[in-house]
Amino acid sequence: MPAKTKKNSLDEMPVTALPGVGPRNAERLARLGVRTVQDVLFHLPLRYQDRTRVTPIGGLRPGGQVVIEGEIDHSEVRFGRRRSLLVQLSDGTGAIVLRFFHFSGAQQANLKRGVRLRCFGEVRSGPTGLELIHPEYKRVEEGDFPGVEESLTPIYPTTEGMHQLSWRGLTDKALALLDTHPDWLPEWLPAELLSRFHLPELSPTLRYLHRPPPDAPQQQLAEGGHPAQRRLAFEELLAHQISLRRLRQEQRRIPAPPLKTGADLRRRLIADLPFELTAAQQRVAAEIGSDLEQSHPMMRLVQGDVGSGKTVVAALAALQAVEADHQVALMAPTELLAEQHLKSLRTWLEPLGIEIAWLTGRHKGRRRRQVLEAIADGEAAVVVGTHALFQQDVAFRALGLAIIDEQHRFGVHQRLALREKGAGNGRAPHQLIMTATPIPRTLAMSAYADLDVSVIDELPPGRTPVTTVAVPDSRRDEVIDRVRRACAGGRQAYWVCTLIEESEALQCQAAEETAALLSEALSGLRVGLVHGRLKAADKEQVMAAFKAGELDLLVATTVIEVGMDVPNASLMIIENPERLGLAQMHQLRGRVGRGATESHCVLMYHALSEHARERLSMMRATNDGFAIARKDLELRGPGEVLGTRQTGEMQLRIADLIHHQHLLPEVQRAAELVLERYPDHAQPLVRRWLGSRTEYGRV
Repeated sequence: MPAKTKKNSLDEMPVTALPGVGPRNAERLARLGVRTVQDVLFHLPLRYQDRTRVTPIGGLRPGGQVVIEGEIDHSEVRFGRRRSLLVQLSDGTGAIVLRFFHFSGAQQANLKRGVRLRCFGEVRSGPTGLELIHPEYKRVEEGDFPGVEESLTPIYPTTEGMHQLSWRGLTDKALALLDTHPDWLPEWLPAELLSRFHLPELSPTLRYLHRPPPDAPQQQLAEGGHPAQRRLAFEELLAHQISLRRLRQEQRRIPAPPLKTGADLRRRLIADLPFELTAAQQRVAAEIGSDLEQSHPMMRLVQGDVGSGKTVVAALAALQAVEADHQVALMAPTELLAEQHLKSLRTWLEPLGIEIAWLTGRHKGRRRRQVLEAIADGEAAVVVGTHALFQQDVAFRALGLAIIDEQHRFGVHQRLALREKGAGNGRAPHQLIMTATPIPRTLAMSAYADLDVSVIDELPPGRTPVTTVAVPDSRRDEVIDRVRRACAGGRQAYWVCTLIEESEALQCQAAEETAALLSEALSGLRVGLVHGRLKAADKEQVMAAFKAGELDLLVATTVIEVGMDVPNASLMIIENPERLGLAQMHQLRGRVGRGATESHCVLMYHALSEHARERLSMMRATNDGFAIARKDLELRGPGEVLGTRQTGEMQLRIADLIHHQHLLPEVQRAAELVLERYPDHAQPLVRRWLGSRTEYGRV
């Protein structure tokens, strides 16, 4: 038995405390995040094999994984397209062929007539009947009656150098330690909670999942719906929920400047707008306005589908901060999107006498120094920019509000750095986070439990639904003709060239070639080109020309995904849409349908996988961004939808937000219960599941 650790706790006991685990295996396990004995116990099988019974050969069906036992009738090497060793095995109820493509002379000599074998493998249909291809097998000597496995055989996620037998040995040792010292793995879910939510206790749960009994419901285990799996998923989601709620409580303890004003500037802006605010915009603006008056930081996420009018809501929030003598920073992930915001804010705020500064990584030398001075002395009331806003030399006189657009496109530390810009005098700025990528409620409840969420769930009047069709690129000539007819009718069109691999250079080259070919095919039309490698001024010039109606067709890469607003554009062609996720396709489609004209989107594909076919049919079926987001979540998983693959947020080990979304309302109630009645259980739960990965909620 290993020497007792300081706390006799499996979450602090290194894997090297288990017999037979040396430095080399510890290094391999660390690649999978397995460093302690507790980690071994929480490293659950991916699936199970049933080796608990011997199946008569006569009862076999294709597709089943089975244990069989029989005697070799004959064996031969067959020469066809591939040389193979065929061994016929029978047991009195039927016969089956064992097929080996890779075999040695010694193996061939051992598999001879009269030898008895116990085999395990997947039953397949072969040219002459049922087969097992490369089964596991062992010889059964006369008079031997080998037993079968007493539990289902677990198959673990693994890494190079760690075989399934090693995993079984490792988990056997960890389970033995748990049986001997159950108190070394504490149960952090209070008894009241276990009983209220009908959850089994931790130790028997882990034992069951590592070694399920022969009669365990295999289908239920395969789908992640067994009560034991539900119990661990519940605890993991609870740990995330508690972590985010505690971060939220921490946030509320930090003072923020209460931005209370007379609302004169906001009234003037609303009166000057050439459109009426929708009821949804008014509701969300009021929620933000109320938050900004509080003396703790606002942490609000505003979701709104493409074209729902989030920027004007952000402008109203900015005016409230400016009226209260504080500065506003608006950060967007790309220069193009930042420029679109800059243009809108200048149109609305400069007539009210408000100075707006513009800062990106391109600003150098004297020009940059001038902008930095205007920010530092407070002359620039509103500052718009990219990640350049949180570089070290940027200092605000009094940052009261940070507006972050498309927050999931920034890394965690970048967002934290912007918040720190306003954290002088022990105060934090208010934060408004906006996204045009609708996040399904399920995901928002989990990933953004530290934020208040507002939804602009209404499009401004005059927006027309976009009809979407998918066509193969063999019909390119018809698509070009469709562009010709649309432009001849006085309307404008976009032609989007999607990403080629991950190379911006190749992407720009493809767009340039497409623009040249279309200019030739559509000789009477004025064709413009925009891509990521154009200088900002050139890009701006082309987009301004398109917006002014001086261009009929804009050929672009996905740089136009957000921000372009041209009401006269009524046709969108997306080339190779199979390369895009649903959310990105929906964003691109949102560039049309902005006026009263009937609008269309043509998805011109080259070749479709099953997943791509599903995405395209979803695009044809609906214009509802939230329905699309739910489907995106289902197809791509939460890490992709939130953009967290890179940023380290919300990495779940056992829970699955799609399979376990029904648990979330219960998890929320349980989090309230733990924080209210069992606060000393909160930190150990968070440490067990998240370790030190709680920083991301602070932004």
